[in-house]
Amino acid sequence: MRNVTLKQLRLVRAAHEKGSFAAAAEATHVTPPAVTMQIKALEEEIGLPIFERDGARLVPTAAGQELLDAARRIDAVLFDARESLEAMRRIEGGRVTVGVVSTAKYFAPRMLAAFARLHPKVELNLVVGNRSDVLGRFLAGEFDVAIMGRPPEDAPVESTSIGPHPHVVVAAIDDPAVQDDEITPAQLADRVFLVREPGSGTRNLMEGFLAKVGIHPPIGMEIGSNETIKQAVIAGLGLTFISAHTVAAEIEDKRLAVVRVAGLPLWRRWYVVRLSRKRAMPAAQLLHDFIIHRGESFLPRAPGVPDRPEGE
Repeated sequence: MRNVTLKQLRLVRAAHEKGSFAAAAEATHVTPPAVTMQIKALEEEIGLPIFERDGARLVPTAAGQELLDAARRIDAVLFDARESLEAMRRIEGGRVTVGVVSTAKYFAPRMLAAFARLHPKVELNLVVGNRSDVLGRFLAGEFDVAIMGRPPEDAPVESTSIGPHPHVVVAAIDDPAVQDDEITPAQLADRVFLVREPGSGTRNLMEGFLAKVGIHPPIGMEIGSNETIKQAVIAGLGLTFISAHTVAAEIEDKRLAVVRVAGLPLWRRWYVVRLSRKRAMPAAQLLHDFIIHRGESFLPRAPGVPDRPEGE
């Protein structure tokens, strides 16, 4: 069956439906000898006859019936594909896979929900992971768009800023450090810090800040989850340097408090990123544009933390 063509299967179907090779030729706009030649070639390929004659009528053999069934299934699949492609062109459908670093999960679902309400026939697939996982899958072409804090510098990508991204030090609500109007970084030198795993974007940013101010506070625990870090800080096990967007709800509920440290917040930005080589389907382009134009409105607002750098 390796050499069987779609054209041959459609000729078999036309011959069956029209009752003769001559009628099949007329319906498919080819000559009768061409129909006869294609059917004969197909019979040689499968090693079985396709039709028998019952008077003037063509009757499919058991092998012919298998081919007819296959032709119908193939045409049905192609019809569904055409409908799906047409829906994509009309932006009524399509599937978009979005990769999101774990810190962005505090706003990305609300943003995608708003998009889904506008375009309910677009299927969205959200994948959340740490930076290294998301970046690896993004570069492998698994995501139509990704949301992250640092676009890769060594890959051909298109990146557009969504909005500012503040990072702060937080502590339990009853920690003495939160009572001060502002402390110097040096006053953090002996405080225990709870940190993300090596390679995390937040940890890299924290280590860069601490190295710049010349302090190396003790690391209490390495924790691979922002949620677990927050619970550990609430329990009084230490401080953490973290995205303000990650702890906005806990600050609002007075379960955590910002430690006002000179030089903080440290500002980064959120980006929507896509591979330059990956052709954007209409639905993916629509989501990309939505994130660019409305993404900042979904960023969390943490009490006591400015929304953007001074002067911006």
